[in-house]
Amino acid sequence: MASEKSSVALTRVVSSLFHNFGKLLFTNLLFAVPFSVFFAVFWLINRISGVNSMFILFLTAIPLFPFYAGVTQVTSHMVRGEENVKVFENFISGVKENFLRFLVHGVVFYLAIFFCYYSITMYASLASKNSIFYIFLVLCILISIFFLFAFFYIAPMTVTFDVKMKHIYRNSALMTFGELKHNIFAVFGLLVLFLVCATVMFCCYTPIAVIIATIILVLFLIPSVMSFLINSAVYKCMYSMMVDKDAKSQVIDKKMQNRRNGQLFDEDDVQEHRILDDFDDVEIDENKDGSEYIFYKGKMIKRSVLLKLKNEAMQKESENDV
Repeated sequence: MASEKSSVALTRVVSSLFHNFGKLLFTNLLFAVPFSVFFAVFWLINRISGVNSMFILFLTAIPLFPFYAGVTQVTSHMVRGEENVKVFENFISGVKENFLRFLVHGVVFYLAIFFCYYSITMYASLASKNSIFYIFLVLCILISIFFLFAFFYIAPMTVTFDVKMKHIYRNSALMTFGELKHNIFAVFGLLVLFLVCATVMFCCYTPIAVIIATIILVLFLIPSVMSFLINSAVYKCMYSMMVDKDAKSQVIDKKMQNRRNGQLFDEDDVQEHRILDDFDDVEIDENKDGSEYIFYKGKMIKRSVLLKLKNEAMQKESENDV
């Protein structure tokens, strides 16, 4: 059953991907404009300064990240199953409404890459001389995976919910462990995307062809499809978690307000009492066949089901009395 559900979900994702492929290309073109500008700027800085470090080039991520908000905004609408997604309008609104927050995310993203790369490189070199450093190497790899999973949720959570930054990072960190299955699905999707791109590269027999293929993939495909695959894997569980949490918070706030106003029972509690009162007119013999049907509120319900409902109502009433 679980495998059937997974195959259906995978089929739905692939179908949605091809259905929205043209819009994903357009989204990627919108993202390609600032990407080309910022990458060119930092490439020139890298060459003129003589540093020639890829981490100068990686600084592109900081000013570019607010534009990734536009990509995330568009793909999140697609993942929700919306038919007529207005790519340009959603892209622009995603950038405008989340610019400062994604600028912060860009700084965090850059620092995470910097830390993970140099830590893994350093401990891999030390481990070749002393095996004790393999412990630190594995620890750094696990931290890198933690950052990867967290960023699966940071972007869609920011464009979807108006919550504080600390809550975004806290909830994203919690979901790295709590939604491990969906995180693995996202990694699987990214692996498939990587294999497709690697296959294209493998078919290029000259350095010029490799450069051209890389430019085409980056400008037309990778960022938007990557965002789409990640959101397809994690968006639904992220949305459900945030909405359920907010609903529970509102219920608690309402109950606290009722107590401050001197109200001892909440509407839900009163409803539970009414449910229990409904069983007073129904005679349920516990010694008779549980599969026998009893007429209750216009429907035929099994005796065992009615007994379960009555017992649950009695338990809730006793808890409320305490």
